[in-house]
Amino acid sequence: MGIFERKQREKEYRRNEIIRAARKIFSSKGFTASSMEEIALQAELSPGTLYLYFKNKEELHTVLSIDILKRLADEIQKVVKEDISVEEKIERFRDVFIEVYDYDSSILINLFHLQSGETLKNLSEEVLTQIKTYSIMAHGAIIDIIKQGIDQGVFIDEHPVALADILWASYSGIVLWVDSKRLLNDEKDFVRSTLRTAFKVILKGIKKNQL
Repeated sequence: MGIFERKQREKEYRRNEIIRAARKIFSSKGFTASSMEEIALQAELSPGTLYLYFKNKEELHTVLSIDILKRLADEIQKVVKEDISVEEKIERFRDVFIEVYDYDSSILINLFHLQSGETLKNLSEEVLTQIKTYSIMAHGAIIDIIKQGIDQGVFIDEHPVALADILWASYSGIVLWVDSKRLLNDEKDFVRSTLRTAFKVILKGIKKNQL
């Protein structure tokens, strides 16, 4: 192994160590209460070293969100390839949404905060490109299925992007809203049941009335 390859491997190893440390700190203290200094201490590095790899705390937290966004996009793509009806695919999207929420609800919540806030402006071009890529993969697949349903005469003849936006916004909105209710009122987690109800309403609303 040459000197360049060794340095690249060491750099990748250190980056992964920072990510592991960040996940541990964020999980135990939450995003707001965590600091780059604590993450550096956990990774046994100087704070200055962290900034060689990540622009700020927001970017570091966002890297953790990219994994779950990619997971979401990959699972949605799998549904698209299934040999089932368009109505069943919409129902499978619901299952995927719940499965991803169960996988890591805290990081998913952070992802939706990122997509709806000013934090995107503070991210590096590389990280922003990744978010855009996986978002387009997930959202685009949903649009394709809705368009198929419209072409087949199963779904109402409305703009497929608008219908996909309603579905995606319902997902993110329910996750964020129910989570805020739980934090404010110490209520139980009703995200799953609310998502199931929302999809019943959405699927009924986008289907054409069959006489």
